[in-house]
Amino acid sequence: MQGWIPLVPESASSVSWKVDALYFYLSGVTLFFTLLIGSLLIFFVIRYRRRTPYEIPRPIAGSHKLETLWTAIPFIIAMTMFGWGARVYFEQYKPPANAMEIYVVGKQWMWKLQHATGQREINELHVPVNRKIKLIMTTEDVIHDFFVPAFRTKADVIPGRYTTLWFEATKPGQYHLFCAEYCGMNHSGMTGSVIVMEQREFDDWLSGNTGSMTPATAGQQLFQTLGCASCHGANGEGGRGPDLIGIFGKNQQLQSGQTVTVDEGYIRESITDPQAKLVAGFGPIMPTFQGQVSEDQIVQLIAFIKSLHGTGQTTPAVAASPSPTARPGASPTRNIR
Repeated sequence: MQGWIPLVPESASSVSWKVDALYFYLSGVTLFFTLLIGSLLIFFVIRYRRRTPYEIPRPIAGSHKLETLWTAIPFIIAMTMFGWGARVYFEQYKPPANAMEIYVVGKQWMWKLQHATGQREINELHVPVNRKIKLIMTTEDVIHDFFVPAFRTKADVIPGRYTTLWFEATKPGQYHLFCAEYCGMNHSGMTGSVIVMEQREFDDWLSGNTGSMTPATAGQQLFQTLGCASCHGANGEGGRGPDLIGIFGKNQQLQSGQTVTVDEGYIRESITDPQAKLVAGFGPIMPTFQGQVSEDQIVQLIAFIKSLHGTGQTTPAVAASPSPTARPGASPTRNIR
């Protein structure tokens, strides 16, 4: 909806108008039946009131047609609400494959964000207009909620898990960012801005913030420091853990006979609780890194493993790493295992 409507935020994303349309449809149906039922109540109270103290009302026979009508109409209306809402929901919460990825870590009481090219921000997010953006989010402490009203999109950010959110801003400008989940005494101050820029301006902003190392490169260095290559060799030389090249996004066979998709959540679990899902053919020898690496460092390790897959964060520094101790296939990531 447009900003000129009182109490309705500006519409500034590719899905915001769809959310608005659904919202006003629900509101219209609610208002229509509220007025209809209220009017009928008043009419029946007046029309069928007792006019004399001893009046006996005329018996009213039931009607199968009427019963069918007021059962079918609400059912049809309810199913349109369900179908329309489900369509909008799945569109909002299924990120496109070609989206630009940005990592988000919530913390009392701030938002820490890092771009794939290394730029870091706190309580601000710079993005280009008309570009699909995928946020990969987690938190260091309590539950938060990433909410941008102008984009009509929000998602809980949960400790120990990764949640994703995507949007495509359609108008340059600065938009409010809120935490929509009570997270402590300074919850109301956990605010920020999403700054949408023209592509040329965004490129200039990126070029002026080149001092940071990319998450994938930082993850590669951490991977070497933690000695992950001793088990996760590029070509299986380590022997004690599976090769990590090309593993992201694939199905992994577990000792239990089940399969699991290697995604951000699985990698994080492998780092913090390596025995939770053991890969078939490998023993429970990987130590936990719980408490030894921060959420930011786990994000970096994930970015490194994703770069080995050839999707997500790819960086020349990672691809050209000839170090014999950290071949591009190792990871403190579990027995990913």
